[in-house]
Amino acid sequence: MTSTVTPSAVSLTWLHLKYQFLETVRVPIAVLGNLLFPALAMFFFVVPQEEVAGDPVMATMAVASLGLFAICSASLFTYGLGVAEDRGLPFDPFVRSLPAGPTPRMVARVLNGAIFSLFGVVPLVLIGWLFTDATVTGRQLLTGIVVLLVVSVPFVLLGMAIGYSLSAKAALPVVQVILFPLAFADGLFMPPMFFPDWLAVISQATPTRAGRDLLVGALTGEPVYALAWPVLLAWTALLAALAVVAYRRDEGRRFR
Repeated sequence: MTSTVTPSAVSLTWLHLKYQFLETVRVPIAVLGNLLFPALAMFFFVVPQEEVAGDPVMATMAVASLGLFAICSASLFTYGLGVAEDRGLPFDPFVRSLPAGPTPRMVARVLNGAIFSLFGVVPLVLIGWLFTDATVTGRQLLTGIVVLLVVSVPFVLLGMAIGYSLSAKAALPVVQVILFPLAFADGLFMPPMFFPDWLAVISQATPTRAGRDLLVGALTGEPVYALAWPVLLAWTALLAALAVVAYRRDEGRRFR
């Protein structure tokens, strides 16, 4: 059977997207948490540091790093915890057994996550604009948004792999254990230039460091280490395979 994009598939994706968006905004703390935590980190840890906030390049790097953290956080919690919670609902097996297949729902989930991920970046951009010397051209900003969406893909896939593998109670601590070490070790809270040599080498093999450097390069023109794109693409392929395996294993367990 070949997969084609039909009007019915588009309309089903739109209905799933609408439902998931409304379901998310009905829990305001979930939205506010995604908006506030990166913004508060920016306001309390970057703005007071004059040597960072007053330097256009350093300030822009800080906005980029925390922007990627907002994307990582939204992706892992939306897909990791969100998928796990959905799997625990009685309605989920019925939806997954419908003849439309999993594609419209999964595409809608990706789009919904992208929407709320971009929402999380907006306060950072405003704080950087109002309280620091961070500056970008219109072209750099558009390029940065595209790069930000691209580098979010491995974290979306990681979230899905977690969500389809674990229960909601198990997914929450796993997401936290994965998210914060990656963020601290890969330059999202501390520039990699301050890393010891051994940590700098290790971090270059991680998707967060690759994504962070690609985003900083897009926004500031700073050089990016040569393996950033290969590392990001390799992690994307690996996590895509893990997400597919987790989905099929879950389907095999629950629908045999």
